[in-house]
Amino acid sequence: MPGHQPPRGREAGGAREFGGAPGGRGGRFAVLDPATGEPFDEAPDQRPDELDAVVDRARAAWRGWRSDAAARSTALLAAADAVEAAGADLAPLLTREQGKPLTESYAEVARAAARLRYFAGLDPVRVPIADGRPVRSEVRWRPLGPVAAIVPWNFPIQLASAKFAPALAAGNTVVLKPSPFTPLAARLLVSVVAAALPEDVLTVVTGREPLGARLAAHPGIRHVTFTGSIPTGRAVAAGAAASLARVTLELGGNDAAVLLDDVDVERIADRLFWAAFRNCGQVCMAVKRVYAPARLYADVVEALAQRAKSVVVGAGLDPDSRMGPLNNAPQLARVEGCTARALADGARAAAGGHRLDRPGYFFAPTVLADVPSGSPVVVEEQFGPVLPVLPYGNLDEAVAAANATGFGLGGSVWGTDLDRAEAVAGRLECGTAWINHHAELSLAQPFAGTKESGVGVAGGPWGLYGNLQPFVLHRPMEPESGSGSEVEAWR
Repeated sequence: MPGHQPPRGREAGGAREFGGAPGGRGGRFAVLDPATGEPFDEAPDQRPDELDAVVDRARAAWRGWRSDAAARSTALLAAADAVEAAGADLAPLLTREQGKPLTESYAEVARAAARLRYFAGLDPVRVPIADGRPVRSEVRWRPLGPVAAIVPWNFPIQLASAKFAPALAAGNTVVLKPSPFTPLAARLLVSVVAAALPEDVLTVVTGREPLGARLAAHPGIRHVTFTGSIPTGRAVAAGAAASLARVTLELGGNDAAVLLDDVDVERIADRLFWAAFRNCGQVCMAVKRVYAPARLYADVVEALAQRAKSVVVGAGLDPDSRMGPLNNAPQLARVEGCTARALADGARAAAGGHRLDRPGYFFAPTVLADVPSGSPVVVEEQFGPVLPVLPYGNLDEAVAAANATGFGLGGSVWGTDLDRAEAVAGRLECGTAWINHHAELSLAQPFAGTKESGVGVAGGPWGLYGNLQPFVLHRPMEPESGSGSEVEAWR
């Protein structure tokens, strides 16, 4: 779809997570290129009363969309084809506003199309209940109604599709709210997908606060699905509670990688490095801490530092770049701050440790050694190209340190003895654990965090059922005799 442009009307836009737009005038706000720090386009700044109208239309569209599962599947397959066809427009736009290398943007677009196809092929299963009574009981499934999907700026296309694909397949309508740092790709994605759907089944809104809070608390919304920070997730849950809407919250992670004493450092170093630094470290389930056995500690630090020093960092549209900038100025300031604090506390930068002297939001890929275990770069989610490596004396100590966090999204164990690695992985307090790799997800598997990393489940059939509610139908096995005494009336 060369030349396809996002709409500039009622379905256009993007919005910051409960924090206002990043500058603007009138009814629009500026969108910045993170490789330069300069504006390159604008997006609409919609008002709360406009949101009311969008939700009303979504509810009206739901009445028809929920009734025909076969038509929904056909429409989602057509939408997947349209997303693939629009890749040459979507991917460069995503790179321009998010910063990631163009190859990663194309991969994100492909993932969105694949997700639409996957959920187009899922149907909820009716479940008969056999409990010894002369009644035929069956569990069926019904859609919830309009769904609010609030997505961040690190994977605006992939996370948008992760929310709207299962919701649409289940028979719900969706109002999408993207970050104001990346509203353009989301707007274009919605325009492409919506063209294959009935009107108002999928819409997108953008704007300053209180738009985000109003969407989460809107009485016309029956499910709020959100990806972002823990404090904002709490605000989303509180807003949704006003109308008792269901919530699905993915609230980030501080994933630990535990290296065993039989690990082949050189063999795993590339995989471990990119598990931490892909998308400039702006991945909720990236490796954010490495625990290495003391006798291999220096080797692990050196192997990771060599790769950090050699990676090509530049604008995502430059074909030589392997790593782009951070997405925005506030995130750059956060990464700078937690790195400076670690260095002031005695950590050593084996690689990087500083902002790059060029326009845009570039930070040198950083590997930190000798980091105090209580440093913010260890205990908090840095969400950038900074990786602390910590030594351990015994394995129990490493597992305890990996679990000593309020986060519980993912974790990984690296070693040669796979049975031993599996046993250690089973001790990690997280929703997903990997062995000798990290942050690789199938469309068919559940994705959920423990502790403060989330509420609810996304992915696979679990993601579909998370957008449905059970409906139980009872009928007599034989024609009723009139008394009905054989059927238990109360639980």
